[in-house]
Amino acid sequence: MNISKLMLIGVAVVGVASVSVAYAKSPRSEKQIAAENKALMDAVAKGDALWHDGRLGTNGLACGNCHPDGSATNPHTWPKYQTNLGKVGTMRDMINWCVAVPLQGKPLAFDSDEMIALEAYATYTHRGITIAPGKDEQHGAVPVKSGPGYP
Repeated sequence: MNISKLMLIGVAVVGVASVSVAYAKSPRSEKQIAAENKALMDAVAKGDALWHDGRLGTNGLACGNCHPDGSATNPHTWPKYQTNLGKVGTMRDMINWCVAVPLQGKPLAFDSDEMIALEAYATYTHRGITIAPGKDEQHGAVPVKSGPGYP
């Protein structure tokens, strides 16, 4: 056997020996699953409260004024090109646009508890709908005609 073949075999043996064995994640217990579901539902509840609270902005409007019960948020269509953003964006980008422009508030940090809760709420209200990133689905919301911040 020539030297180059021996070197190649040596490299292959070292390569195989250095690969660590990967194992599947252990199954979660019923208690863990229940705790995870509770954490999700807590986030959804927090998002529901924020969605209908006029304190995200400065003018008393809330997400629910334009998007009652999460309507017309279409979380199943993100990411997509959004004309309001002028780019391909995420739902979190759009939530921040809505907070900053119609609600005249301060954009949220993408990893904040508030942002995650708002996204959890909007997504949860659309559970069961087929995921369709980029789908042009602009449903008109039925704005609330009374309440704080209504012009």
